[in-house]
Order: sequence, then C-alpha cells, then structure tokens
Amino acid sequence: MRSFKSLWIVVVALTLFSCSMSAKPEKNEKEKSSAQAEVIALNKADFLLKVYNYEKNQTQWVYEGNKPAIVDFYADWCGPCKKVSPILKELAVQYKDDIVIYKINVDDEKELASAFGIQSIPTLLFIPKTGKPQIAQGALSKEQFVEQIDNFLLKK
Repeated sequence: MRSFKSLWIVVVALTLFSCSMSAKPEKNEKEKSSAQAEVIALNKADFLLKVYNYEKNQTQWVYEGNKPAIVDFYADWCGPCKKVSPILKELAVQYKDDIVIYKINVDDEKELASAFGIQSIPTLLFIPKTGKPQIAQGALSKEQFVEQIDNFLLKK
C-alpha cells in the first residue's frame, strides 16, 4: 500500500510538471508589438476625446490625436466594409508607429454618423496631424490606402 501511495505521488508530480512544461511559451517581442497594432473601435465618448470634439469646437476642426489617423465608418452587415476590414488590420500592423486606425459602427453610433453626414459605407476619414481631413467613400484597395497614407497622412 505504501509503495502504491509513493508511486501515485510520483505520477501526479510528473503529470503536473509535464503539463507546466507543455504550456504555450510567451510570445516573442515581435508578436507582442504586432498584437498591439490593431484597429481600435470607438464610441462617441472616445471619438470626442481622441479624434475631434465637435461639441466643443463646432466651427473649426481641431484634431485631438498625436498621430495621423484613419477612421472607418462601417457596419457589420456591409459587404464592402467586410472587404476593407482585413486591409485595415494589415495597415495597422504595417504603420503601427506612424498612424492610428479607428473604426466606428454606424449602427451603434448613429450620432457620430450623422455629425459627419455619413450616408454610404464604408466611408473613410483620413486625418493628418495638422490640417483638414479628407473623406473617401467606398471600399479602397490596399494600394489606394497606402497611397493616401504615404502622400496625404505622412507626406512622404
């Protein structure tokens, strides 16, 4: 009985040890940094804080961010929006140090959509660090996004 108890303790200890060793290793630094680069969903409060407080600045555009940005006005049911979404995710990783990419669901944030006169989706707002934003309507290709980012937002 005693040897069975000893054997049982050894088996349990080995099982616990092997389970801890087979746990997934921590992500490396590159994976961590790319995981942080994402398209950020905004609600009205976040938009007013991070992008443009149209309640405070009703007559003049004042960008609240510290990096150029893209705002994607979209809806979950929208086919062209679904095509743009993975492109924006790729661009968020590619330009993670240079721009911020936001998304706003027009079905959830009707007031924001109305404030910008959004009548078709996707509608994309390209916001340079200084100066006035530009609006593009419809799905853009990755090449068109890169051109807008490089030429208008980053002025390369």
